[in-house]
Amino acid sequence: MRLYESVIIARQDVSTTQVEAMIEEFSAIIEKAGGSIQKKEFWGLRGLAYRIKKNRKGHYVMLNMETDSETLNEFERIMGLNEDVLRFMTIAIEEVDQEPSVMMQVRTERGGKDRRDDRRDDRRDDRRGDRDERPRSKPSEDAPQDEGK
Repeated sequence: MRLYESVIIARQDVSTTQVEAMIEEFSAIIEKAGGSIQKKEFWGLRGLAYRIKKNRKGHYVMLNMETDSETLNEFERIMGLNEDVLRFMTIAIEEVDQEPSVMMQVRTERGGKDRRDDRRDDRRDDRRGDRDERPRSKPSEDAPQDEGK
């Protein structure tokens, strides 16, 4: 049996409890065939990069599992038939990382929006400072003046 990681995106109008029930159904397929679910992470409702089947958001779930290829094919077939699943991707992995994934870490811990906002504020301050410190240019006496046109 091999280790796999699967990320599933469910429709935004499905409730969280329905998503959890759907994942339990998918997990049952793996466990009935003798496989096991090593780790489950519910990433929550997140925005999509682009619209998928008229949805702008989706419930993200990650499963790490150990199963054989025949069971994995059945697992993916059932997910493809489910109307509530927008997309899924399964990859083979070498080992299961028991720590929380990057998506589950706190934003400040992984350097999310807070850092970007700080950088944006710094740029604004720099621009304002440049304006104040810049010497004002005086019109030169040698420069031709445009009078009367």
